[in-house]
Amino acid sequence: MPNIYGLLPVLEALRAGGRRIERIVIADGAKHERVREVIEAARRAGVPVRHEPRASLDRMSNRANHQGVIAIASAASYTDEEHILAGITTDSLLVLLDGVEDPHNLGAIIRTAECAGATAVIIPERRAAHVTEVVAKTSAGATEYLPIALVTNLARFIEQLKQRNVWVVGVEQSGQMPYTQYDYAGAVALVLGGEGQGLHRLVRERCDVIVSIPMRGRIGSLNVSVAAGVVLFEALRQRSAPKRLASPG
Repeated sequence: MPNIYGLLPVLEALRAGGRRIERIVIADGAKHERVREVIEAARRAGVPVRHEPRASLDRMSNRANHQGVIAIASAASYTDEEHILAGITTDSLLVLLDGVEDPHNLGAIIRTAECAGATAVIIPERRAAHVTEVVAKTSAGATEYLPIALVTNLARFIEQLKQRNVWVVGVEQSGQMPYTQYDYAGAVALVLGGEGQGLHRLVRERCDVIVSIPMRGRIGSLNVSVAAGVVLFEALRQRSAPKRLASPG
């Protein structure tokens, strides 16, 4: 079974209750103040806690930064794409990733999307990072809360979204419209391309609009996880703005 490691990811996994956790393993001598929170959360969830030498945790995590805490858990479950489609409303905000292969970028995007109130993250089955221990750790536990779906064909999934009145917004430096000028009201899907290559042609052609983030420095683009955060929180800002009332005639 895959492990969840790190204080915050383990704590969020216990709180969320989305995956069956077999046991919590804590390194002997671990004294971080949040270790007690993990122990209390495990007790409330009925999950046994064991203390083992730190070397054991190093082996279980392949010497990753486990912070003295590991959860032995069932595999991460993906949400069925039909469930995502069936649940679309006028408030839906989806994040589609077109070939993001770096697990740290994927984890960072999932964390940002969850913080921004996104509905789900969609990733392709092929040529893309999937949810792993590294992704869960980088997401700071957001993988336990945000639905994540695998799709076989991202371009076809976009067509299905458009049939359900979802506006599809690609994010790429080739876009002629600055991201702040787009109106993110209603059901929206943001599409971000992979590191270095951007959006694939078939995916780009199916977007309703391509927006860009203006650059002022000498580097021509942002890391995809940073770009996702910039556009997601602009969408959140617009959606959170109070509606203006019409002036009385």
